[in-house]
Amino acid sequence: MFTQFPYVVIEGPIGSGKTTLARMLAEKFSVELLSEKAEANPFLTRFYQDAQRYALPTQLFFLFQRSRQIEDMAQRDMFGQPTVSDFFLEKDPLFAKLNLDDEEYSLYHQIYHHLQLKAPKPDLVVYLQTPVDALMDRIEERNISYEQGMPREYIARLSEAYSEFFHAYDASPLLIVNNEKLNIIKDPEAFNLLIDRIRQIKSSREYFNPNF
Repeated sequence: MFTQFPYVVIEGPIGSGKTTLARMLAEKFSVELLSEKAEANPFLTRFYQDAQRYALPTQLFFLFQRSRQIEDMAQRDMFGQPTVSDFFLEKDPLFAKLNLDDEEYSLYHQIYHHLQLKAPKPDLVVYLQTPVDALMDRIEERNISYEQGMPREYIARLSEAYSEFFHAYDASPLLIVNNEKLNIIKDPEAFNLLIDRIRQIKSSREYFNPNF
């Protein structure tokens, strides 16, 4: 798999399982794991308690965190070896546009462009497209304290923003996965089935709709 696609990005909304899948792939194939480490953001808990007040510092922390990660990549030449990541830089403005007001977004936009970030282009992006009800169930199941009580309306807006983003995305080969019934944690067969499907990719945009 990583011979065909040396740099794989797993993406999807909160609760889609992108971090779990990226970690499982890294362990199975003994490749580098690049993770966004959301828990390191000191503003994140407060954002979920008062989104309007803490959206900007939360967003800027993530932006600078990812900026440092990209710099580290360049210094260590990480992408000379196979890598799987649970985020990519292109999604950062998606969250910013969703969470910031006009003035805050204008400031964010200036900082984003001032940084002149140039992230490596993925060889493959796997988008875990997950229905809102399934996202809400999985958020509840994983029981991360600051995520509990997250409004369904916010998750719905986030899910829609992801769908719109990937509808237009064409910078890298893209596999869109119907993630409603694909439970890689509880079902090893699902994990292996997804790996087999990735190995079969031949074109720039493909779909995987597993039936269980």
